[in-house]
Amino acid sequence: MTQSFYSNGKLLITSEYVVLDGALALALPTTLGQHLDVETISEPEIQWISLDENNAIWFEDTFNLELLTSTSKTSKNPVSQRLSSLLKIAKRNNPEFLSTNVEERGFKVTTRLDFARDWGLGSSSTLINNMALWANVDPMTLLSHTFGGSGYDIACARHNTPILYQVGDPAKVQEVGFDPSFKNELFFIHRNKKQNSRESISTYKQNKTNSKAIIKQIDSITSQLLNAGNRTEFDGLIGQHERLIGVVTNQTPIKEDLFPDYKYAIKSLGGWGGDFILATGPKPYVHDYFNSKSYTTILSYSELILNS
Repeated sequence: MTQSFYSNGKLLITSEYVVLDGALALALPTTLGQHLDVETISEPEIQWISLDENNAIWFEDTFNLELLTSTSKTSKNPVSQRLSSLLKIAKRNNPEFLSTNVEERGFKVTTRLDFARDWGLGSSSTLINNMALWANVDPMTLLSHTFGGSGYDIACARHNTPILYQVGDPAKVQEVGFDPSFKNELFFIHRNKKQNSRESISTYKQNKTNSKAIIKQIDSITSQLLNAGNRTEFDGLIGQHERLIGVVTNQTPIKEDLFPDYKYAIKSLGGWGGDFILATGPKPYVHDYFNSKSYTTILSYSELILNS
């Protein structure tokens, strides 16, 4: 028997960092996600294979079905350790998970990413959500006991439209109709390096200042972005947003820091310092500008955002 699961990737458009403290966030599920296929096998073990976007194996291990620990010499591999933790937590929350019979005694699990692992589109969140679907458990429980974070990425994994997200118990998730008329002037540029989400969260918690007052302003900007009538208005709002997040995190906005001669607006997405940025402007200008600076991964809004 084979089971197949799929989860959407994500991009956080507003409230990076401050979403952890209750700010209202606009998040978008992406056209690229992660697949998880489970096949029953006769061996009493879990055979795990992870494929990248080119179908090349980037991780492989075998887990003891009873102990849910690695049986190989790579047991100290952090990926093996995280998978072991996920399996154990899922089993703890659903004792029927991984139940077998005489003929089907184990499982072969294959995961496959649609995007490069260093793109920051949610390789962890899509894995967690897929495992939650397979184990029939709450993905937020798996998240809180492993990677941590606000959970907006789990919400994107499960929704096929833009969402407003706010942490809570339970978190508030509202599907919204964000489909800007100027989306042909919105582009996502990869910065050629990966940002570690857990490190970004830790740094924010250590350095944040005056977040309560700023959260109110960020909430207002998020609401206004949904109704921005043109790109100029949108540019102004994300400029305000960048300055506010810069204040609360004691960081310099990326346009001011790296691209001061850029004619239009640029916004960091997620943890500042890596992954994708959002840039606005006419397509020829955007491509010429970033190509000249050796940034070659430039995706249009329609290419990357689900159902856009």
